[in-house]
Amino acid sequence: MHRSKFGVGTSLMTANGKRWTYDDFRVGMASECGSMPVPAEEIIGFAEEFDPQPMHLDEKVGEASVLGGLSAPGFHIASMMMRLMCDGFLLDSTSQGAPGADFMTWRKPVLAGDTITSTATVAAKRESKSRPDLGFVTIRQVLSNQYGEQVCEMQATVMFLKRSGSR
Repeated sequence: MHRSKFGVGTSLMTANGKRWTYDDFRVGMASECGSMPVPAEEIIGFAEEFDPQPMHLDEKVGEASVLGGLSAPGFHIASMMMRLMCDGFLLDSTSQGAPGADFMTWRKPVLAGDTITSTATVAAKRESKSRPDLGFVTIRQVLSNQYGEQVCEMQATVMFLKRSGSR
């Protein structure tokens, strides 16, 4: 995994040492947030705890299903997507969380042995009407597999402190 390329060379550190504030995001900015392998053991471990459907637990059952192999549960995919976004830029930002997601769509199965890559694009931004130190950035995140096929897409709005309002 590697750090985000959002606005390379344009961002300044805030008083709390975080790089990305509301002010640094521009509509249309895009960044690869990193990649990660998806081993069978992790799929099975997540599924055993949170989604014990047979196609997530057994290779043969997965192969016989419409998914075509041992496949990651949808919310495991969402969790991996979130991890890549955190490592890509959120942990180095003034993020204050998210009020929700507009949508999440699973387009293709993520199978054991795949490697997924995340790309995040700023779709919109707006200042808060009630908090002058805060802004909302809508981020469209796409996960692709090693073949360049889109496997998942999500759009969510994240709250960021502004540079002048950073603590």
